[in-house]
Amino acid sequence: MQITLHSRSSTSWLAAVLADFDSFLLDHAANEKKAAGVALNLAAHYPDKPDLVAAMIDLSIEELTHYREVFKLIRDRQLPPQPDQKDPYVNKLRKLVREGSEAYFCDRLLLAGIIEARGLERFTCIAQALSAGPLKSLYESIYRSEARHSSLFLSFAYQYCQTENVEDRLTQLLQQEAAILADLPVRAALH
Repeated sequence: MQITLHSRSSTSWLAAVLADFDSFLLDHAANEKKAAGVALNLAAHYPDKPDLVAAMIDLSIEELTHYREVFKLIRDRQLPPQPDQKDPYVNKLRKLVREGSEAYFCDRLLLAGIIEARGLERFTCIAQALSAGPLKSLYESIYRSEARHSSLFLSFAYQYCQTENVEDRLTQLLQQEAAILADLPVRAALH
């Protein structure tokens, strides 16, 4: 079960990333760290769903592993550490979350899945653009992980929410995500 995005990333986005890969790495590291935090947050807020808790613990470990791998690249390149910055893409998506415990939970799962699906799409673009070597291998590994993560969140949405609500809401959120992405400035960042 996969999420199908309603838009593709622009070639100008990929060109910006490839032209300033150092900035991209710094942003990528921050996003991996935040993704681990999101997984742990879900585990903490829904202890009544032990299968979700177990999956989120595993996911947070995998995201932290990615963070460690990207951080090694940052250190190897002797890039100065940067403080985390707010991600305009994620912040705009968060504003779409509905109130009410069931709707809120469903939206959190679906938006996490959409963010992972966008990561899959973008990391795939990067991996395909890189020359053979360790960096290409890393991004191939990461995009395969993003596919699993996106499917994981979608499967939990179907498990815990009414199917018709999931399908309708996913379509709405995907349309809104495509519009948000189209309005963002192009920069050497994951989103």
